[in-house]
Amino acid sequence: MRFQAAVLRSYEDPFTLEEVALRTEPAAGEVLVQIAGCGMCRTDLGVRRAAGSSPLPAVLGHEGAGVVVRTGGGPDTTIGVGDHVVLSFDSCGHCRNCRGAAPAYCDSFASLNLFGGRAQDAPRLTDAAGEALAPRWFGQSSFAEYALVSARNAVRVDRALPVELLGPLGCGFLTGAGAVLNTFAAGPGDTVVVIGAGAVGLAAVMAATAAGALTVAVDRHPRRLALAERFGAIPLPAETAGLAEWIRRVSDGGAQYALDTTASAPLINDALRALRPTGSLGLVARIRTALPLEPGTLDQGRSIRHICEGDAVPALLIPLLIRLWQAGRFPFDQLIRTYPLADINEAERDCGAGRVVKPVLLPTGRSR
Repeated sequence: MRFQAAVLRSYEDPFTLEEVALRTEPAAGEVLVQIAGCGMCRTDLGVRRAAGSSPLPAVLGHEGAGVVVRTGGGPDTTIGVGDHVVLSFDSCGHCRNCRGAAPAYCDSFASLNLFGGRAQDAPRLTDAAGEALAPRWFGQSSFAEYALVSARNAVRVDRALPVELLGPLGCGFLTGAGAVLNTFAAGPGDTVVVIGAGAVGLAAVMAATAAGALTVAVDRHPRRLALAERFGAIPLPAETAGLAEWIRRVSDGGAQYALDTTASAPLINDALRALRPTGSLGLVARIRTALPLEPGTLDQGRSIRHICEGDAVPALLIPLLIRLWQAGRFPFDQLIRTYPLADINEAERDCGAGRVVKPVLLPTGRSR
């Protein structure tokens, strides 16, 4: 089967739209999805910053959504041809964390999602010359017209929904909202501080507002602060003098929860100082350097932890976010700008420059 995909061949060069070939049919427990739309996530773009960590050439993309066109069947496959699905991260399904409803902490998460996929994947996806492309990125490689995925990371949704817009619910929006709704379980009476109002941060803002929490959003960009305010947050410029003290005043003694999406050590320390006793700080961005914490920031029962994929079970959280969206309480579609797949490099530039919060790429869907 041949179709179009955006291929990243080096850590410095642009994506190239190429014809690729899929050499296998879905096996038991797998489904072939015609991609209707795929969000562009900072994790996709982070491959360039972490040069050498992920194999190239590769087809990236891990916020795909579309229509199932083939299925390999199997006793655990409940998804059928014609179903509309949102794709999320991959997991093994049988390790202790997967069996404990924590698939984001799967023992094989790194190998399945970042560093090569399942052993049987190679060389199932090849370029026009027959050369192998890296196995499935996050179990998907959905910057393409089609993606072959495990049925485990496909969540069925109502066919009446605009499936082309739903892909970001599988990662970026899932991460921010899940941190608030799952990890923090925030609700009325709580204050949630969100550091960084990008796609993940704004999803956290929307979720915190929907949960009834007082929400504060911190960012350097006025446009993003304006969006956060639209979604119910108190906007606060990151350069505000006495940032932590200001938050403590507005939250009547300190926030119960803070979520950092920036990996900025000064802002992380500000967030810790803004917490009330027993308050919790969650980190979603990868910390790539030493993280010095100022004395006293973890006193009085305060805690800090990393949160992966919003502590989500995608099959549970994605339908919840859709219900909140349908009720007007999680307006994620206001963050999306769509681009043809052929314009992927323009989408990357706009995302990097902050001109768009969440690009969504729309493949043509034609195969040969």
